[in-house]
Amino acid sequence: MVDVGDLAPDFTLPDQDRAPVTLSSFRGRAVVLVFYPLSFTPTCQGELCAIRDSLPEFANDDVQTLAVSCDSTAVHKRWADEQGYAFPLLADFWPHGEVARAYGVLDEQSGLALRGTFILDAEGVVQHKVVNAIPDARDLEDYRRVLARL
Repeated sequence: MVDVGDLAPDFTLPDQDRAPVTLSSFRGRAVVLVFYPLSFTPTCQGELCAIRDSLPEFANDDVQTLAVSCDSTAVHKRWADEQGYAFPLLADFWPHGEVARAYGVLDEQSGLALRGTFILDAEGVVQHKVVNAIPDARDLEDYRRVLARL
């Protein structure tokens, strides 16, 4: 389980365009790492649309948002195109849930990621962590408060 103060485990996952995205490549910027259970579901869509609608705050020269689920790249591509998500949706599809497991947010029974958010500073150290159960949405204001401190 990853906790506040830990160096975030590095990983490389494909985005919705199948391009590899490596977490450590964002050193020098804060990262909002958002794990979500399933694409095309109301709560997940609400959370990611809120980020999309505030994208200048969550994807700029100082901050990068990365969203991760165990869905495939094909699912991510269709959902990103449909919803206009202009930030990476990363597929933790195979080995199934490996990154979610490393962060301690894989629900082993369902094979889905819990609603875990890790905000990393420019050096990749976790400065904020929240893990909610699958049905419980997160508060975007929490992200804003933490980013303002960084």
